[in-house]
Amino acid sequence: MAEFIKLIDITKCTGCRGCQVACKQWNELAAEKTTFTGSLQNPDDLSYNTWTLIRFDEVEQNGKMNWLLRHDACMHCDWPACVKACPSPGALVKTDEGPVVHNTKFCIGCKSCIVACPFDIPRYSKEKENIAKCTLCYDRITDGKNPACVTACPTGCLTFGTKEEMLDKAAKRAEKIGGFIYPNNPKYETHVLYIMPGGLKVADYSHANPNPKMPTTLMWWKNLFKPFTLIGIGGVAGLAALHYLIKGPHRVHEKKEEGGE
Repeated sequence: MAEFIKLIDITKCTGCRGCQVACKQWNELAAEKTTFTGSLQNPDDLSYNTWTLIRFDEVEQNGKMNWLLRHDACMHCDWPACVKACPSPGALVKTDEGPVVHNTKFCIGCKSCIVACPFDIPRYSKEKENIAKCTLCYDRITDGKNPACVTACPTGCLTFGTKEEMLDKAAKRAEKIGGFIYPNNPKYETHVLYIMPGGLKVADYSHANPNPKMPTTLMWWKNLFKPFTLIGIGGVAGLAALHYLIKGPHRVHEKKEEGGE
């Protein structure tokens, strides 16, 4: 099975929000009431019902204000911290094609994925008691189509293709404009890549992690401590089951009061 990458050329983004609208429509996400916050960015952040967002940042360069526009959504990590942290099998799944998809039927609402994600992507709903995020339109790409956001992009800012094709395209474009590819941590690869313009840093863009990586605390928990807790839980459960079989269910024995029936 081929692996795919969504490539985002920031230099071609005009902030039209076509990707936002397409994501909402295809995934049948509910509309949200928003308010003006002093920025053209709307809504203010990703949410349970907003999986894709154009971020508008105002940065002063050489005495002039400059707009920095960035398409923000799940990065679909190659070795996703969210999946690593999730204690519920099937709630978050890394697919062979690249996308990390979620299944609300198995989500227990523990929010471990939110804490673990180096890109601050999963969003929780108090009403639904589970999380949601971009799936890279897994249902579309397994049907031979591009993600909805890519299809709606009018400028070529968003493109989609096989991993080899997109890596080659990204390298050539970055060299041509004097920019760079993000993320560039070889130990934490993703299936979404940015072509960033030269003269700027990743930190200039809001909510962009300059050095994404698997949280150290997560590594310690999953690889060292969790197996012992599972053994402990399994042991307690086993003893409880044995007690039930031998002694039967626990019953409350009521004392008969004097003069009672």
